[in-house]
Amino acid sequence: MRDFTMWVAAVIVVIFVAELIAGRHRGVYGRNDWFVNPICIVFGVAGRPLGAGLIALAVGLALPRWHNALAWVPFWPALITIILTGELANYGVHRAAHEAKGSRWFDWLWRMHRTHHTGKYVNVLLNYRTSLFWVLVGGLAWVFALAIYLGQGKAAGVGVAVFSFWGIITHADFRWDDAVRRHQRFGPVFRALEHVLISPGVHHSHHGYGRDGGNFRNFGVMLAIYDWMFGTLHIPQGRPQRYGLPGDTPHWANDAFSPLNLGDWLGRAPGAEAEGS
Repeated sequence: MRDFTMWVAAVIVVIFVAELIAGRHRGVYGRNDWFVNPICIVFGVAGRPLGAGLIALAVGLALPRWHNALAWVPFWPALITIILTGELANYGVHRAAHEAKGSRWFDWLWRMHRTHHTGKYVNVLLNYRTSLFWVLVGGLAWVFALAIYLGQGKAAGVGVAVFSFWGIITHADFRWDDAVRRHQRFGPVFRALEHVLISPGVHHSHHGYGRDGGNFRNFGVMLAIYDWMFGTLHIPQGRPQRYGLPGDTPHWANDAFSPLNLGDWLGRAPGAEAEGS
């Protein structure tokens, strides 16, 4: 498992360096991004383990007699179950967050997730641009914590690595899938595969708006089966017309620490700018 994690970390570094060399990070960041991205990345390193610990504590308190209860389940059935269950939990929470936008009681859920969408670009850094509190509500974290508590730590660890690796691939700014999707022979096969697995194009569409964009669909991380099943799958022809969200960008403190409105206390600072500018 440790070797698998190291390979995932190596892939992150390689893709990030390749994006830098290819100029994919040049001129894409606004002033808001220089505040939000470092906070999310640096504090996320400490915040995610802390959030995972709180979730594990909650699971233990809720199921005191179930510790290691499923340790007897073989690795592969456990891993497949964790992936399918984790993806379903993620789909439910992720879709609920988007549909809660403007809701009287649950807009906080959208604001907490909005941080991941306010960047006007898609690259490997965006994969880690999340509110510091999102780990507490994200479906994947709860499924992984439950699996570990039930005695499937190895399968859960591999599941974390697999989802992490897929998130890197789908957020990368290298869109190799466009050429495959348009290929006369392989295109139909690839489009059929996109009904099962999330491709970079499918996820990039989720981060865009305008032509071939729409953050109200494509909620999966790795599996497209739930989007296909529930009618939210969109397979694009190419890149979205624009990335990010229309309208004003939130104050950097509201964005990084959402749903806390810390920016309202600090006032409108240079870190805030118009999304459409």
